[in-house]
Amino acid sequence: MRSTSFSQLVKKDLLKNFEEVEAGLTKQEASEEANRCLYCYDAPCITACPTGINIPSFIKKIASGNLKGSAKTIMSANPVGASCARVCPTEELCEGACVLNHSTKPIMIGNLQRYATDWAMQNEQTFFEANPSNGKSVAIVGGGPAGLSAARELGRIGYSVTIFEAEENAGGLNTYGIVSFRLPKAISYWEVEQVKKLNVDIRTNTRVGKDISIEEILGNYDSILLAIGMSNVPDLGIVGEDLEGVYDAIEFVKETKTKPLTDEFIGKKVAVIGAGNTAIDAATCSVRLGAANVKILYRRSLEEMTAYEFEYEFAKQDGVEFRWLTAPKQIIGDETGKVTGLECIEMVLGEPGEDGRCRPIPVEGSEFILEVDHVIKAIGQSRYVELIEQFGLNHDNGVVQINPGTYQTSNKKVFACGDVIFGNGQGEAMVVSAAQQGKESAYAIHQAFSSAIVETA
Repeated sequence: MRSTSFSQLVKKDLLKNFEEVEAGLTKQEASEEANRCLYCYDAPCITACPTGINIPSFIKKIASGNLKGSAKTIMSANPVGASCARVCPTEELCEGACVLNHSTKPIMIGNLQRYATDWAMQNEQTFFEANPSNGKSVAIVGGGPAGLSAARELGRIGYSVTIFEAEENAGGLNTYGIVSFRLPKAISYWEVEQVKKLNVDIRTNTRVGKDISIEEILGNYDSILLAIGMSNVPDLGIVGEDLEGVYDAIEFVKETKTKPLTDEFIGKKVAVIGAGNTAIDAATCSVRLGAANVKILYRRSLEEMTAYEFEYEFAKQDGVEFRWLTAPKQIIGDETGKVTGLECIEMVLGEPGEDGRCRPIPVEGSEFILEVDHVIKAIGQSRYVELIEQFGLNHDNGVVQINPGTYQTSNKKVFACGDVIFGNGQGEAMVVSAAQQGKESAYAIHQAFSSAIVETA
């Protein structure tokens, strides 16, 4: 009886650990903050927002008590504006461009955006409706931020839109890939429902190329948009990756959002390989699951880290330890097949490679062993190369090639947006960027149909 009670208490504590870290603004706080805004005529914060939200307008509506109008202004520009209010690197985007940085402190744009969209969710608001059908159909492969944004715009114009989503629920990264204490699933679900209300057919648990053929999609729809994102974390290419206790960071975070939390990490030592935002998520998840010690190992230095600065600071506050210039050499296990240690090697930075980043070079004879119970791989994501090639599209190692400005692939009937076109020189892969590309690709599809109508007239 005591053990059952203890287990229940542990799980209750773990659930509490995964509640949102930051509370939303109160009505008074939101009003005071909104009234600090200068409502700039030529506002640099609008330019800094990839989706071009009219930030002074939505903030002024909060100040005047028009929360519905405020939320509609946000969601009109950004179909996943509620999620972005929580996960956007605002200090690098809108808040970083705020003119008040030169005198006091920037307006808390992200928090105000959350305040307005939270009100819309709590009051079950619906902002958009579909135009009458124009007789054209579009299939969107992938129901993440890019696919949902495109579907929202196409539905509003009057297209018959079907989203094919491999997972049980739509939302992509927002639903499965960002930790609950930053972005609860309920936020993403609300945004999905906003799209569904435009008569968009979202077919979940449907993997294109398996549950429905490429030929069927190409044959049954007037246009196709590929918004498939990226796949799992690739292998490290070292001995011991098949041991019990080795995780893919993407799947690890997903399990914390879809499965009951367990006590297997309590008191354990965890090593996370990589230093991007996903690595930070995996590390802070481990802390919240009760790990006694969590280390992030990165083969380069702090300056080359790809995680956002606020993510790095958040991880440090959680007690995550960073080991720079350290690379894994092999994962060590016991006779039962469980992880017991990680052999590492020290690195130094050499000359820059083709991507402009300094190449890490192993230091001979510097090997050492860390005692760990779990290893989480977070070294980027692989691509859905096989699916891309089934569509017959030109690509560069899984990065689909598009015509600049049109999002059209080598197959004129197929367009692509989001992470599937993200590569060197394509900017930064952010949720807000995917949302904007989804909108732009929808307009590109509409323009292609409009041009064809004009040509045949």
